[in-house]
Amino acid sequence: MIFFESVLNTLIAGLMIGAIYGLMCVGLAMIFGLMRVINFAQGEFFMLGMYGTFYLVTWFGIGGLFGPAVAAVIASVSVYLLGAIIHSGLLSKATGIAVAGTEGEGHYPQLILTLGVSLVVANGALMIFGNMPTVIKSQFSSSAWTLGPYGGEDGMMLFINEARGAAVVMSIAVTLAVYYFISRTTLGKTLRAAADNPEAATYMGIDVQRSHRISFAVGAAITAISGGLVATYYPFQPYVGLEFVVIMYAGVVLGGLGSIMGAFWGGLIIGVVQQMSTLVLPMQLQNGMIFVLFLAVILFRPQGLFGKNVERA
Repeated sequence: MIFFESVLNTLIAGLMIGAIYGLMCVGLAMIFGLMRVINFAQGEFFMLGMYGTFYLVTWFGIGGLFGPAVAAVIASVSVYLLGAIIHSGLLSKATGIAVAGTEGEGHYPQLILTLGVSLVVANGALMIFGNMPTVIKSQFSSSAWTLGPYGGEDGMMLFINEARGAAVVMSIAVTLAVYYFISRTTLGKTLRAAADNPEAATYMGIDVQRSHRISFAVGAAITAISGGLVATYYPFQPYVGLEFVVIMYAGVVLGGLGSIMGAFWGGLIIGVVQQMSTLVLPMQLQNGMIFVLFLAVILFRPQGLFGKNVERA
């Protein structure tokens, strides 16, 4: 009974963490999946969302169960603006129609540009915020909803952390909103058209640079929201993005490039595998299991779980 209780509680924790991972993967899917831009600065957008949420909660006293989640959404607005500025000033010269037909289609300058942005933002944050780890303190982070007992008075008990539960609700809500935006709205279809074939989209009257700028900024903002949610239970500092950016890319590729919901499910699976592996492996090998799963999926399904094989012109 104790073993099954441990397994189920670990599974619940994995699903909750995985849902937040899924949201951060959705943010990257907007950039990496739709624009085919390898963005090394995605971890820094995640970090900025953490600090933005922290200061909103601390300075303005945004409390309650969903307080940090609301603060994360508010903080993401400034990250959206930063993403738009970065694209307009730098990436617009290395994406879209400007590099269509060139060798590598702009990937080489994109790598250097985004790596430079990553270093500048991370070191700038170090100068402003310092290097001391911090976390958003909330009474809900240390409390849980209790289910049970099941199977008698001394039966199995299940626990759901309240802060993570609120974060899961926000993650699912934002993911569904993004999916609707991309698949159902005119602007969303325009973004997909500009990503798939910039040259053809230009002939159809689509402003490719504007579309890419929106995709990049929205992707940065979504990842910032996930950062704010993670900050409620995970200590952070200016270089914390490095710890999560690998998970983001693994989740996007695992789910399938170009699939928003695939990215979410990829992140969810990673969260579950990461947590369940603690039942049989040391904590240090959690990420090792992620890459075992990643390699197994890529070996048998190179396009990812929800991706499709396509031939690009």
